[in-house]
Amino acid sequence: MPDTAKAISGVATSLQRPDAAEKVRGTFEFSSDLVADNMLWGATLRSPHPSARIERIDTSKACRIEGVAAVLTAKDLPGKPTYGLLISDQPVLADDVVRFEGEPVAMVAAKDMETCRRALASIDVSYEVLVPLTDPERAQESPPVHPEGNIVRRVPIKRGDPDAEGDVIVEGVYEVGMQDQAFLGPESGLAVPADDGGVDLYVATQGLHQDHVQLAPCLGLPGEKVRIHLAGVGGAFGGREDFSVHAHACILALRTRRPVKMSYLRDESFRGHLHRHPAMMWYRHHARKSGELVKIEAKILLDGGAYASTSSAVAANAARFACGPYRVPNVSVEATCVRTNNHPCGAMRGFGAVQACFGHESQMDKLAAALGMDPLHLRLMNALETGDRLPTGQKVHVPAPVRECLEAAAAVPLPGETGDNVAGYGLPGGAGRTADRSRIRRGIGFAVGYKNLAYSEGYDDDTRVRCHLEGGKLIITCAVAEIGQGFVTIARQIAHEVLGLTEVLLEPANTSDIGSAGSSAASRQTYMSGKAIEMACRKIAEQVREKCAERWGVDAEELSLQEDRVRSDDGRIDVAIADACGEPIEVEVQYSHRQTTGLDEETGQGDADVSWIFGAQRAVVDVDLDLGLVRVVQITTGQDVGRAINPLSVVGQIEGGVSQGLGLAVMEEVLSEDGIVQNGSFTDYLVPTFADMPPVEIALIEKPEDGAPFGAKGVGETPSLSSTPAVAAAIRAATGLELPRVPVRPEDVALARSGVPRCGRATD
Repeated sequence: MPDTAKAISGVATSLQRPDAAEKVRGTFEFSSDLVADNMLWGATLRSPHPSARIERIDTSKACRIEGVAAVLTAKDLPGKPTYGLLISDQPVLADDVVRFEGEPVAMVAAKDMETCRRALASIDVSYEVLVPLTDPERAQESPPVHPEGNIVRRVPIKRGDPDAEGDVIVEGVYEVGMQDQAFLGPESGLAVPADDGGVDLYVATQGLHQDHVQLAPCLGLPGEKVRIHLAGVGGAFGGREDFSVHAHACILALRTRRPVKMSYLRDESFRGHLHRHPAMMWYRHHARKSGELVKIEAKILLDGGAYASTSSAVAANAARFACGPYRVPNVSVEATCVRTNNHPCGAMRGFGAVQACFGHESQMDKLAAALGMDPLHLRLMNALETGDRLPTGQKVHVPAPVRECLEAAAAVPLPGETGDNVAGYGLPGGAGRTADRSRIRRGIGFAVGYKNLAYSEGYDDDTRVRCHLEGGKLIITCAVAEIGQGFVTIARQIAHEVLGLTEVLLEPANTSDIGSAGSSAASRQTYMSGKAIEMACRKIAEQVREKCAERWGVDAEELSLQEDRVRSDDGRIDVAIADACGEPIEVEVQYSHRQTTGLDEETGQGDADVSWIFGAQRAVVDVDLDLGLVRVVQITTGQDVGRAINPLSVVGQIEGGVSQGLGLAVMEEVLSEDGIVQNGSFTDYLVPTFADMPPVEIALIEKPEDGAPFGAKGVGETPSLSSTPAVAAAIRAATGLELPRVPVRPEDVALARSGVPRCGRATD
């Protein structure tokens, strides 16, 4: 978005977002707010069945409804019939079979949404309903739900002595439920047909160019006739990496030659977009009596649902990070992701590493109990350090402040006892007489996790930035999707730090003005696009100094740029940058990180990662033993950030990640029965509110990383890794129960203690 604010500070200062006031006032334009003259509305008909053959689609009644401009099925598609983020395996509209509840089978454009709904209801689809495959364990041996098979990817990692054993061995089976990204802004966009026969799509997305690569073939158009513009994004968390309205809105707009707007309602969002992969995990940890880890064995099974999306990368992440940020000389890990007739799963904050973190941290607590050792001490003893080797054989070549993160989380004073907090919402169950204070128990739990920064496994990741200096004003052009992560502030801060300019504008992001910046995912934009901006600005600063040096006959090294001026060390030269430059200066940079490699298919060995981010958390909870209700009282965290460019934004990212991790620990789960979502609304799918959030005490661990922009790393994903297992560990400490599954449900606590079977399972 254009930004004319001039109150810019440099690196390491807290800067308010330029769009903050608009968002608070409700005047910010999100993708669902877009309108155009002569606009139609679009809507999608979705399968009510998770598995079925399409026998017949009759659209004749829908076509006759007044105000309906188009009714399209698979036979009407203008280009490639499938798309996919990594594998092109998902139909734009289902043709012969449907593979999940919510699969698109037809679409309409009409004068308003009410007419769209009437048209959808009048489309007659005859299905031969099939028995869905919903058990990921059965999927590996069952007939394929997709022509490409049920196994998306299997990733083994083997290192060291496979026969090594420890003095103490603990084993566990763990499960993570399906979590939704639960962004507030629904999937929405506006497609506008252009005079050149192409189309302009304004859409909430995480990656403009990755969308473009998939979209143009689906439309049967050359790339230059498909232009994607970033619309206001109401949250993402990985859920906007895949298509939503993209192809449907554009195809309808091209067919009708009128603008078409599409916007999901919440139930369609739950059934039409991708969620976090559910996981089943088996672990066995070996350790010496002194506590040093000897070997970790793990098998992780991820349910990818009907289509591949990012499942291959999720499986690789789950495998690489299955052992946690610990020194482990011997490793035998296998992560597998399968297709089923459940809802497709894809990217969500920390994908793959979140599931693995719950597994390895649950095991570390179990191991500490078996050793009779303090769980924090066990983690500190085995913490990774710079120079250590990972399970993939890769050497940790960057600062690895695992110990510092743990110590920072532990150093914060504990909150007062439960008896000090006896009123209002402070007790489990909230206000009202629900909790018997004598039956409330407090627990404390620790967890630590880590995840890769940027893309991995040999992916040639790059980003492009153009900086144009004219008249004392800098214009930055970069196709970064601002999804709330704060690029709108750090871009300006980096430019100010290098050039000393107070007027910096960030141009609207689109696919026409500049090449790709990659996706706003994998905690990569600060590291990648931030670095590109720094490099471009340094080149501009060099040219400015050279021009001034030539003009005044001084050495360029004697000149500095600050406060919109060029100044010499001796004070003789002090001139406005706008007056010093003369002609405009423009620099374009294409930046790539250091090269990584793929994983060996047999051993999983390889230098797969660019860098890593580490974080630790301590959770304090109160648990009502009778009702099974949980109140998270406090969360403290030590977070590796490299260097905080905008500390205010970093803190906000951490608080948001903690909220989602807390939600996965105690309340958030997409419930599916035979492939049918049972709770597709925010009435039934619960997310933490401000009343559920505890105080979050944050220590930023700043160890700048060489090659990063001013040493800064991304921070968006890691807070959600360790918050879930930390809360679960605290509940275990309070109750004495094993609790191998998240989210922990009230019946998992209350019915376990009463001896009543939980959800069909026998009690321990």
